[in-house]
Amino acid sequence: MRGFIAATVWLGFATSASAAQLQLELKAPDGRPIPDAVASFMPAAGFSGPVKLDTPREMAQQHITFVPHVLLVPLGAVVSFPNRDRVRHHVYSFSPAKRFELKLYGQEQSRTVQFDKAGVVALGCNIHDKMSGYIVVVDTPYAAQSDAGGHVTLSNVPDGPGVLTIWAEGLKAPDNRLVQRIAVQGRRDMTQVLDVRAAPTAMTMPMDGR
Repeated sequence: MRGFIAATVWLGFATSASAAQLQLELKAPDGRPIPDAVASFMPAAGFSGPVKLDTPREMAQQHITFVPHVLLVPLGAVVSFPNRDRVRHHVYSFSPAKRFELKLYGQEQSRTVQFDKAGVVALGCNIHDKMSGYIVVVDTPYAAQSDAGGHVTLSNVPDGPGVLTIWAEGLKAPDNRLVQRIAVQGRRDMTQVLDVRAAPTAMTMPMDGR
């Protein structure tokens, strides 16, 4: 089953003459919002220095799922992996952005991993094959995640040309990403229709989960 994401982007100046605000609305053709997509903007001049984002740094295992399903973090972030289930988990990733393995650990135990390369890190559990999650590591401070209503706001974006990237689970594009060059100059509206696979149905919590 396939649907589409319609991405409408409004570009307007913020309070500073050299900065803008990007507002995105992600939705399916029937009007349903698309949550948990990640949008980021990289200025043509690039960005140097530490990336600061006010985002959580925790990927928990709870009810035999990863919580949250998608986590946005800046380059260099240290993320904790607490286990809040009554069963043990064995978290791993084979993603080029970060290959790691957290061998079996139990309830109320936690492990940490530092993410030192930009990219999308797909997570799994060697004990529970249906568990999946994503950590999206960005090397720009102009990044945000869509909320339950499918809205994303990127604030204080430098005026001028750059690259806008939208990542969404199941997006039919290389690496599940739409990459597009744009110029942030005045107000500008953009609409993109993206082919995306339907989201998987929610799992039923096993009896041994909490």
